[in-house]
Amino acid sequence: MSTLAVCGLTVAYGRTEAVRGVDFSIADGQIVCLIGANGAGKTTVLRTLSGQLRPRAGRIVLDGADIAGLAAHRIVARGMVQVPEGRQVFAALTVADNLELGAWLCRDSAERARRREAALARFPRLRERLRQPAGSLSGGEQQMLAIGRALMAAPRLLLLDEPSMGLAPLVVEEIFAILASLRRDGITILLIEQNASAALEIADTAYVIETGRIALSGPATEVARNPAVVAAYLGG
Repeated sequence: MSTLAVCGLTVAYGRTEAVRGVDFSIADGQIVCLIGANGAGKTTVLRTLSGQLRPRAGRIVLDGADIAGLAAHRIVARGMVQVPEGRQVFAALTVADNLELGAWLCRDSAERARRREAALARFPRLRERLRQPAGSLSGGEQQMLAIGRALMAAPRLLLLDEPSMGLAPLVVEEIFAILASLRRDGITILLIEQNASAALEIADTAYVIETGRIALSGPATEVARNPAVVAAYLGG
């Protein structure tokens, strides 16, 4: 069963179409990765799914309902939450305050406390830094905070935009291990990632986007063996 189905998605900035007729789907419990070069349209797709951009055409069907053009907070309320590129934590606010902002749609204080405890159990380093400004954290810790903040919204589908950006290799391994654990816990993931090797290793299904169109798709293990993908994205 598809959690998300995207059909004929077209997104434009003025007269320039950045995404043109994109189709893909995500089944419940999968990790799906979308890989491609800078400027291929990956982030535009994610921003459109999460309600930051309105599509020119196409459908975005989440659990059977077309949400194309729906306001971002209404999409969050339906269970789809984005972790943005560059983490975008609120640097002057504490770690605790950043986490609380992730649950702003939840009015039940006991439920917010439960979600916070679950996030801190997953990211013990954040517990040690709850009263620190988020801007004082390392890059890896900020990425953990960005994911923890998204988890505070209790998502069923998590959208991640370049979670490995600017991180050391050992930290990247840790972040991708966290993503695997989220899938084991029942969270479906759409991963936008320039580190194609790491993305394909963890994903179930992969889509390659080139100049706003899907150029190739299939099981991640097969896509990783495709000669064109190896040459363009895997250093072959």
